[in-house]
Formats: sequence, C-alpha cells, structure tokens
Amino acid sequence: MALRSVFVKTARAMPSAVNCSQRAMSAAAETVEFPSYVLKAPTTDITTMDSGLRVASETVMGSETATVGVWIDAGSRYETAANNGAAHFLEHMAFKGTQKRTQQQLEVEIENMGGHLNAYTSREQTVYFAKVFKHDVGNAVEILSDILLNSKLDEAAIHRERDVILREMSEVNKQQEELVLDHLHATAFQGTGLGRTILGPEENIRSLTRDDLKGYIDTHYTAPRMVIAGAGAINHEELCEMADTHFGALPTVPKNGVEIAMEPAVFTGSDIRVKFDSDNMAHVALAFESASWTSEYAFPLMLMQTILGSYDRASGLGKNVASKMCQEIAGGELAHSISTFNTCYKDTGLFGIYTVAPDNKLDDLFWYTLSNLVRLVHNVSPEEMERAKTNLKATMLMGLDGNSNIAEDIGRQMLTYGRRMTPAEIFSRIDAISADDINATAAKFINDQDHALAAVGGIHELPDYNW
Repeated sequence: MALRSVFVKTARAMPSAVNCSQRAMSAAAETVEFPSYVLKAPTTDITTMDSGLRVASETVMGSETATVGVWIDAGSRYETAANNGAAHFLEHMAFKGTQKRTQQQLEVEIENMGGHLNAYTSREQTVYFAKVFKHDVGNAVEILSDILLNSKLDEAAIHRERDVILREMSEVNKQQEELVLDHLHATAFQGTGLGRTILGPEENIRSLTRDDLKGYIDTHYTAPRMVIAGAGAINHEELCEMADTHFGALPTVPKNGVEIAMEPAVFTGSDIRVKFDSDNMAHVALAFESASWTSEYAFPLMLMQTILGSYDRASGLGKNVASKMCQEIAGGELAHSISTFNTCYKDTGLFGIYTVAPDNKLDDLFWYTLSNLVRLVHNVSPEEMERAKTNLKATMLMGLDGNSNIAEDIGRQMLTYGRRMTPAEIFSRIDAISADDINATAAKFINDQDHALAAVGGIHELPDYNW
C-alpha cells in the first residue's frame, strides 16, 4: 500500500526504523487529539468509470466558483530523445483551435464565462484546468474535453508556435534557478527520461511534426492514465455524468495496443560546472538520490527538508531563522540565500540544497552545509523535531487554501498514490516520525552516498567532487 506508515528495514546497529515508527505511532494513537478543522475536513469523492477514467472531487460548501481539470499521467520523462518536448508542445497547441472552435472562439467563450483556462507540463504529469462560476462547470468540462480530444494540430499553427516556445526557452534560461535545476537533473539522471528538460532541446522544437504530436497523444492520452479532479462548487454525481458524456470516447489502451513502459530512473553521482570567471556570484544545487512518492521514507524526508529550512537575507527574518544550518550560514554571511528541496518522482527523488552565494565564500558555505546534512544522521534535537512537525503541518494545510490548490492536490495524489490522504492521516504520519527515523533516513540517503551537483557562475572556490 502506498506510503506505508512504518519503515521496513533490516536490523542494523542503529535503531530500527520499524521499531521506532511503531512505537511513535502507538504513542501518537494514544495521546494525539486533532483539532476539529482537521477531523471535519471535507471528504474527497472518487469514482472509477468503466473505461478506467477516475473522477475525484471535493465539494466546498458555500463556494460560488469551482476549479475542474484533467490530470494526465504523462510528462517529459515519457518521451524519447527523438520527441523530447512533445508533451510541452501539445500544451501550447491545445489552445490553438479544435475541430469545432477556432482559437478566437475558444478565447472569447472562456472570457464570456469570466473563466480562466490554463495548463502546465512537468516531468511526470500534464495538467489542463479551468476556473469558472459554479453554473459553468459543465461548459468547462466540455471545453477541456474538446481541447484534449479534438485539437486540430494545424500545421501552420505548429510552425508559428515553434518561435513562441523558443522565446519561452530563452526566458527560462535567464532564470538561474531553473537553469541550474535542469542541469542537476541532466547530470543526476543522465541518459534517462528524467534527465531531459521539459521544453526539449532547440533542435526538437524546430523539427517536431504533427505526426510526432499525434503519436504522443495516441500513446499516452488513455482513460486509465487520466483523472478528472474538481473542487469548490462541485456536485460529484453531476461531474461523473459530465465526464461520461464528454470523455466517454477516451481509448482504454494506446492506439497501437502497446503500453509503453516507463523508463527507469538511474541515478549517477556526477557534477556539471559552468564557470564564468567574470561573475562574482555562484548558483549551486547539490542533491542526493532520495525516495519516491510512495516510499516509506517520503514523510521523514519532508520533515528533514523542514528541519534544514531556508534562508534569504532579503526576508524579514534576516539572520533570526530557526534552522541551525541557516543560522550558521546567515551568521557568517556565507550566502545570499539557501533553500532545501525534496523532489519526489514515481521511482526515485532528489533531496538537496540550492544556494546563491558570493564566489569567495563557497568553501566555507559547503563545509557548514554538508556538516548539517550529516548531522541529521547522528543528532536531531526534540525542539527541532517539534518545530519542524508544526511547520510541515502548517505548510500542508496552507497549501490547500483555494479551490485551485485543492483540485491540484486531488489530481496529484490520485496519480501518485491512487487515492487522496485526509489531513488527519497526513498529521498522523507526521506525528509518527521519531528522531531515530530521521537518523535512519539520513543514514540511508546522505551518509557516504554519491551526490549530484550543478553549478553556474563564479565557482572557482567550489570544492571538487571528491571533497
């Protein structure tokens, strides 16, 4: 079952994560009482259609608006080197006209409803969603089905869109954090689907054809790989009827009858360094291979991310941050900013830090950073645990403010877990984590493990890989 509540590990010298988690969960069950806003959170209604299409929704009483969308279990990691960029290209083409609507008619219809239609592509998912008044939910579902199932993929529109995507690529490459994290994936998962960028290489953007895009749709846009998620002024039974009416013709298997297996992610300890001697600032990401969404280590890794925290010298807190790592970095003025990230995928993940720092502070910065990462293997104080648990719970609840955020949470969890966890279950899993669990998790993923590193800018002081 996804996200098992106890750690299954063989016995070893350090305390067993199994025993620690069982003791913690037992204690939590006896003593923890959740507030009413957690226990009385709205339920998520889930229906699986005969085709395998899943419909999931949360009704927010009193809401006058709704967000409804289609979450597809297909992103850039499902592409090949030859068609890399197709998923993102299709996201653009979806709004360029269908068999029954021109691009202008589509835009005018959405504006006349006062609605908002958008889409995004990630490495593992593609999402199309609409935000509308409650009486327009039916229209929104019909429009979503039209742009997904009946897109014209006009040759002239494809040609025009190439320049748009190339300009988008140019803008993305100006954002150093995006660029560095793309480099990080490229070196960490080199030669695999996760190592490729979402936009694809420039040569693919210039050469992808209508047949390439149509082939991607025929292969990946099938009913079992889709979730229709809604939140707000949604009636679940009506949403199911709409889904059956407008998405009932979805194929249940790829057009050629062959399911494409997901390419496994293979982590490679390595680094990529783009050095500019004229730059006095360094942008660096360092990461270790971590766990998938459904791993027993997923929640301890989330808590580790919160313990390490983040720091930005431009924020109101300044040097008065709670994180021990950030206190040391802020106190020594070693970085302009540093943040911890925990990125999960279906079969792997990346856990690490991203920092922007002066070029002459990198040696000291990484000494303190790595010492704090390794510290998690040996010593985590009760105060750190309690503070991190409270922060993690607050972050998760605040992430559910608004219908769009709720719909996003439903769609993502349905694709990754096959169900949606309630806030009470999430709180229980967080409360069940002990300091020994953090030690065991850090020992598994950080201690004496290979890492991946990507760095751009003034990096002459950055220690070498084996430092």
